[in-house]
Amino acid sequence: MGPRKEHRNLETCTASLNAVKDALYVLNGKWKLPLIISLQEGPLRFNEIQKSLGEITPKILSKELKDLELNEFVIRKVFSTTPVTVTYELTPYSESLERVIDELRDWGLKHRERLVKNRRSELVKAEMATSL
Repeated sequence: MGPRKEHRNLETCTASLNAVKDALYVLNGKWKLPLIISLQEGPLRFNEIQKSLGEITPKILSKELKDLELNEFVIRKVFSTTPVTVTYELTPYSESLERVIDELRDWGLKHRERLVKNRRSELVKAEMATSL
């Protein structure tokens, strides 16, 4: 699979580059996509999200949730209970990332499999070389 063979000129390359930059700007960092994935099962409270992600600090989680809320991927709901209950859930717009997440998951699985296979192959070669 190589680059698409489309009509390419400076204008289309620039437009493509800008579109990718925009997408990466919105989804930057190591936490935004995992955060979205953690909310796919339904609304969660802050501590539940933090537990599901593991190593994220409360400060970073708060920032990431605010960013996702600003970009209309997450909605924050406040319930007037005692104490106040706050949940976070995905918006319908977040479904626009479903194909992106599926493709990244598939690619990630294949990439990991390739690396493991290549490392095993290197180990076998190294063992054969030392036994000669």
